[in-house]
Amino acid sequence: MTLSRRDLALGLPALAALWSIPTIGAAQSGLSAEDQAVLQRAQTYLQGLTSAQGDFIETGPGGQTRRGRFWLQRPGKMRFEYTDPAGLLVVSDGSNVNRYDPRLNVFRQVPLGQTPLSTFLARTVRLDQGVRIDRVTRMQSGAFAITARDARRPNEGSVILAFAGDPMRLQEWTITDAQGGRTRTQLTSLRPASGLSASLFQLRDPTRRPGRDR
Repeated sequence: MTLSRRDLALGLPALAALWSIPTIGAAQSGLSAEDQAVLQRAQTYLQGLTSAQGDFIETGPGGQTRRGRFWLQRPGKMRFEYTDPAGLLVVSDGSNVNRYDPRLNVFRQVPLGQTPLSTFLARTVRLDQGVRIDRVTRMQSGAFAITARDARRPNEGSVILAFAGDPMRLQEWTITDAQGGRTRTQLTSLRPASGLSASLFQLRDPTRRPGRDR
């Protein structure tokens, strides 16, 4: 089965849209120098986030709450492991993004290159193409937020990314989809990681029976 845009939004803490955050480029030429400096800080931070792990709380459009853990290893690999509801997994192995829901016994897969995740998980993060910045909000504390959308599909929704200022850290993001539904993901912890096991980023199809062709 293929993985839809809605599956990515709901089953991957809305990260499918998250990694569309841009850096300075032609599409951002109307921003102030201060706003462009903020975007550059965000770009540098995300480029340096090569290996990390943490915990998240996701609140969906209907107020439903999901919790879980995540791991990141660039290039190409991420794992989102839900603890509530237990068992839901979303894993990028460097080639494909795989999603398994044990409650429904459904496994879905899409090539990584067909998702916005491929931009962030690349060895070199290039985020200056195809993105429109709606707003940069700067706070006196040094914290800031960036509102962005896909310039090619501006009506398909937007993402707000919120960063702490000192020390700089990605705190949360909120995705608004084409229907106006909002999904908020709060990172309750985010820390560097090293020596992550390769098995974290492997997810075979649990619904496939041995010897069965699919």
